[in-house]
Amino acid sequence: MTAQHATTGRPSAAAKPARLAADAVATMREGARLRLDYSAQSLWRVDRLIDDIRREGAPYAAVESVLRGLGAYAGEVIVRQTGGEWWSSGSEYWLRTPDGRLWDPVDEARRCFYGDGSLRLMCRDATGGVRG
Repeated sequence: MTAQHATTGRPSAAAKPARLAADAVATMREGARLRLDYSAQSLWRVDRLIDDIRREGAPYAAVESVLRGLGAYAGEVIVRQTGGEWWSSGSEYWLRTPDGRLWDPVDEARRCFYGDGSLRLMCRDATGGVRG
């Protein structure tokens, strides 16, 4: 799980969530005209976007990949602010912050969709309130 990519120096588990996050940034920029800059403040906009999707009544199956990308984006915000690292088991991804805590931002995005989560608050908790 901790094998390094020769070109990036990041754990190999980081490749897929980092790509999902980058895809979400591009999709939001092009489709929703929403600029995501990997800052903790940008997660306010992501939480609001997920709220709007829920209020529109979209079925989960229709937005599952969008939520996965937005969760990966939130995870990348945390990784960049804390120096945490992505871990994987099969097709599941979570991250570990340097203090040893584990976080599941993809699941948190799903919980946001169901009205019981916040990527912004998860980031605040994971970073100890670090501003970025």
